[in-house]
Amino acid sequence: MAEEEIFLTLEGRRKLEEELEYLCTVRRAEVAKRIQSAKDEGDIMENAAYDYAKEEQAFVEGRIQALETTLRKAILIKGGSTDAVNMGTRVTVMERGGDTLETYQIVGSVEADPMSGRISNESPMGKALLGHQVGDEVAVSTPGGVLRFQIVGIE
Repeated sequence: MAEEEIFLTLEGRRKLEEELEYLCTVRRAEVAKRIQSAKDEGDIMENAAYDYAKEEQAFVEGRIQALETTLRKAILIKGGSTDAVNMGTRVTVMERGGDTLETYQIVGSVEADPMSGRISNESPMGKALLGHQVGDEVAVSTPGGVLRFQIVGIE
């Protein structure tokens, strides 16, 4: 089975590193204190606070492991040519027949946040845009049918 490529922008990598640092230095200590406090209450067999703290510990450790794996496997997206849409570029499009411009940054799936204009290279829109140039028209398959967009800017 081929390993999935994980693409990150410099900003995305920084955010994940900050989250990892916080989880390792702050959250682990907080959870450890909760576990110890629950143990100090006595019998842990029927102690809801202890059970909750252990579940929280498992979540934190799982997230730490996932972040470490993501950062280890990450391929850094570097700025490049704006001749064509690539990973990391911002692309401005207009739907055929419309007059509203929409701008998206093409990022890896880990950083995707469509509400903030960051779309995954694996999304239908991201896939359709990659490799195209200003002036090109792209077709995007959606559940409601095919939408056509013209690329009006790349930065």
